[in-house]
Amino acid sequence: MNNPKFKVEMLHPRYWLLWLLIGVWWLVVQMPYPCIVVLGKLLGNAMYLLAGRRRHIATCNIRVCFPDLAPGQQKKLVRQNFECTGIALLETGIAWWWPEKRLRKICTVEGLEHLQSAQGQGVILLGMHFTNLDIAGACLSLERAYNAMYRPHKNPVFDFVQLRGRLNRGSRIFPRDDLRTMIRLLREGELVWYAPDQDYGLKHSIFAPFFGIEAATITATAKLVKTGRARVVPLIQQRLPGNKGHKVILREALSDFPLGDEREDARIINAVIEKEILLQPENYLWTHRRFKTRPDDQPSIYK
Repeated sequence: MNNPKFKVEMLHPRYWLLWLLIGVWWLVVQMPYPCIVVLGKLLGNAMYLLAGRRRHIATCNIRVCFPDLAPGQQKKLVRQNFECTGIALLETGIAWWWPEKRLRKICTVEGLEHLQSAQGQGVILLGMHFTNLDIAGACLSLERAYNAMYRPHKNPVFDFVQLRGRLNRGSRIFPRDDLRTMIRLLREGELVWYAPDQDYGLKHSIFAPFFGIEAATITATAKLVKTGRARVVPLIQQRLPGNKGHKVILREALSDFPLGDEREDARIINAVIEKEILLQPENYLWTHRRFKTRPDDQPSIYK
């Protein structure tokens, strides 16, 4: 995908407030990194108080995924999750606008040997929706070029800024529904970031356990591995303590995957993701309705 072109319509008065907010955002991320983290926590706490619907979704998700936690501990985890989300929102500006030299000071990438061992074979970077997703992509791009699926934003101004920021790092982007391009890239030995950990309904999914709960899990991962003749390398991003930045970790490629059984293959993927979430539960995107689609005999967990 080529760099987006600026259009005069983007200067329409209805977009002025958004342009102002983007300008403030740009100014904020020029501050020292520890200050950005502090402001991000404040933003996250404000979101916790104001975003009632998202708070409810996160509360429901954490309640069913961590039933052994006391109610007070669950509430604390929800609040920490919103703090991580607030920090990540500001850090997205870092991913888009910081110069490479400054970005390298807060980025560490481990496990590049797992990409090198692919020996020219295409690699699916098994992504996961942790809150610091954008900055993880920026960190990885410092070491290796990769491809990623992209869903356009409805607002043309934000879409312009977002797409320009992501392409600025040298990553290559293609539409989310363009599986043909993804398969071609994999067959050419490319790296493709792909995250199968959201609820897309049952059309291309199967129910498989996730934190002990039947969750609609897309079956495309196994199909892409076979069709694209690719390997699957889990990619995880962690926020380091003490305002030290971020670590992107590439795990060893999955062995004996896929097995050929849709439910078992989906279970394997969910188990990999669940294991990583348990290492940093406060940083996962719990505000997504991961259990939106339910088996016929089960009520919604979000009521």
